[in-house]
Parts: sequence; structure tokens; C-alpha cells
Amino acid sequence: MQLTERQIPIPVSPGHRNMLDHIQKAIEFRLKEDGAIPVRFAITHMDETHYHCEFGMLAGFEVPASEEPQSIFRFIPRKIERTDAFNAVFLVPTGIGAEIGGHAGDATPAARVLAEACDRLITHPNVVNASDLNEMPENALYVEGSAITRLMMGTAALQPVRTNRVLMIMDAHEIEMFANDTVNAVSAARATYGLDCPKIVKLDPPLNMTAEFMKSGRAAGEINGLERVLEVLDENQGTFDAVAIASVIDLDEETHEGYFHQDGAMINPWGGVEAMLTHAVSMLYEVPAAHSPMMENHKVANFDLGLVEPRLAAEAVSLTFVQCMLKGLHRSPRIVTDPEAMREPGLLSAADVSCLIMPDKCVGLPTLAALEQGIPVIAIRENENLMQNNLHDLPWASNQLHVVENYWEAVGVMTALKAGITPSSLRRPLAATKVENREFESQRTTSDESFKEFKN
Repeated sequence: MQLTERQIPIPVSPGHRNMLDHIQKAIEFRLKEDGAIPVRFAITHMDETHYHCEFGMLAGFEVPASEEPQSIFRFIPRKIERTDAFNAVFLVPTGIGAEIGGHAGDATPAARVLAEACDRLITHPNVVNASDLNEMPENALYVEGSAITRLMMGTAALQPVRTNRVLMIMDAHEIEMFANDTVNAVSAARATYGLDCPKIVKLDPPLNMTAEFMKSGRAAGEINGLERVLEVLDENQGTFDAVAIASVIDLDEETHEGYFHQDGAMINPWGGVEAMLTHAVSMLYEVPAAHSPMMENHKVANFDLGLVEPRLAAEAVSLTFVQCMLKGLHRSPRIVTDPEAMREPGLLSAADVSCLIMPDKCVGLPTLAALEQGIPVIAIRENENLMQNNLHDLPWASNQLHVVENYWEAVGVMTALKAGITPSSLRRPLAATKVENREFESQRTTSDESFKEFKN
């Protein structure tokens, strides 16, 4: 069983309408012969003729047709928008070199400020995971990226929980010290914030994960041996609510050390392949999932990194990188996909999403879902990244897309939306009120003639 990333161009749909259906048909046609399943998707560049797409795909997964996971492109339009609470989705896509949130939890300050402007902030590990640190807001829901996608697409709901049973799966590392450090990190979580970890399972042979970069520059990779993880999950069904995975990600030592010496200019090479793994696990088992990399060897652990750029510092001072995901998974909401259960009170569905906040130029499934669901989108110009899309090209409804300079402005737009105020009404000059004249001369003439006939 293999997870890989693939790149294909797809002809644009007329007027960029019905993009979800158009892209789904194109990708599934391409994958039909391979028998592969798409698990992650992004448009890296839109031009006049094509969507240049990159997507993670799972090959070698064989189950009866009745047990196949639902397509990541499945879309159910929301029938209503619930307005009793203001709930925001905050995304910083993994592996795109985002200026804010592209390294080690460095979008956390933005998350904490945005959380003050809403009732619930739904965000994902890439935003708040900072090795041994996770300072997500109290009103945040820590949700794996594929689950957020399904929430936006209308095919899943989220149930807040008090606690989860977190199953830990880790490589049986050839260096005992690194394996012991990971076990000690889990023990520390149990002793300090009461983590419920029913067991730790060591994979031998270990999971094979390799970090790579796509032509666009996005971080991705390749994963082999996923069937061993799935076997562990099958054997332990009913004993866990969330899955934490710690494994080595193969990366040459020169790139590993160089990442810390380029002042944050280099794309984080680990995040992309981690997202591929967690998307697959969460999609197949409908549970929260997160991954942390293990140290490869003593040489890597002993790199003298000196003083590093602040956004990289959390990684530079950690040995296990585990605590951030354990703390997040401790109370990560449950994923509910049963249509009847999704209507139960207390669950968050697409009808409860008030807005989506993301870096400018990003077009993935959450963006397209927001477009179709009528969910307002706030795009941040200051959060520069590798993507090359012009969001204004998409067929947004009036006042649905709000492109702002920074996260301070995003808070202002969120507050306006929450207050029921059109954000543009706060700016000057105020656009002129549109007036449209509709003349029905021919109809009026016909009516007059009919009246004369009747009179005569």
C-alpha cells in the first residue's frame, strides 16, 4: 500500500462554475485504471486554460465496494445557515511555505486573536503544532485537515468531547534512546494533563516515509507500509477515539540542517508528507489523527543549530515533537458522518460555519466548498505562500470574498460579519447605490390594445 503525490492539469470549467463536480470527474477518470483513491487535493496555479492540480493518492487499498471510503469530492449543499453562534474555520495549508504558519506553530498568535472574535475557532494541527508546545485557544477545536474538508463539504459533522482515548503508534526505532524519549513524552502527558493513552504500539518494521518537493515547490512525499498502520487500527477498533503516530521521515542530512540555517526561507520539508498520512488515516477510520517526526539518528539530534529564526525555534529545542499533537488530540472533536446522527443537537456541521479564514491565493477543497456553500471567505495577503491563484477569478456571490492585508483586518471583517454589517460599508468612499431600470414598453402596449378591444 502506497501514498504518493501526483500532478495533473485539468481544463478549466466554463466560468469556473461547478468546479467540484468538474474536477472530481477529471481526477477519478485519471485514477480509474490505477485503482487509486485521492486523499488530498490543491490547485497550485490557475491560468486561462487549466487548473494545475496536485493531489495525494492511495494505491493498493483493496476493500469491497460497499466498504470504500466516500470520495473527498462528495459534496452536500447546506440547506440553512445557523446563526445562534459565530464559528470560524482557520486554515494555513501544510507544505506551501506560508509566511505565517509555515513552520512550527507560528500561526498560533493569529489563532488566539481570531478566536476572540468568534464562539468557536475550528483549526488544524499545522496552525498550532509547535513540537513541545501547543497554545491553541480554549475555544478552539483541533481538527485534522481532511475532517475540516468534510465539514465544509457537508459530509461530516464535529462533536466536541471532554476527552479522547489516544492510541499511540510509533516506529520501533533502531536507536533505543529515541524510542524511550517518545514513550516518556506520552507518560508526561498522562501525568500532567491526564491524557488517556490505552497503549503504545511499536511498528516493526517501521513505517517508511520520505519527504519530497513537488514541481510547484509544495512539500509532499511518499509513504510505504501504510497497511501495517491500518492493521494495528483494525486490531484495536473500539479501544481508541484518536490516533497519534510518531515515525522517522527520511530526509537527507544536508537538507535537514540547511532548513534551520535559511532564516525561514526554506519550505518545511516534513509537513507535506505528514498531512498525506493523517488525511488517509482520518478518511479511512473517521477518527482524529496527527503525526510527529522522530529523530533519524544521533548526528541529526546533535546538530549545533546555533540561534535560529524564531519561527523555527520550537523545532530546534525539541527531541520528540510529540507533545503538541498529544495535547491537540486529547480533546479533538469526534467526526460524525452518519446522516441521522449529524442532525443531533450539539454537533457542528456546514450549517454552523460562519466564515473561512485562509492565506490569499489558496484554492483547495475547503475554498471550493465555501464557494458553493455561500460561506464568506477572508483571505490574508500578508500570509505569502507558493500558490499562484487569483481568488477574484472565482464566481463568488456579492460580498462573499474579502481580501484583507493582515490578520488584524481579518478580525475586523469577522466582527462585521458577526454584527450583520456588510464589511465594505465601513470603508470610504462608499460605492454608489446600484439602480437598475426595467422597462416593459412592449408589454404595456399590448395591454393597452387588449383593453381597447375589450372596451369596444
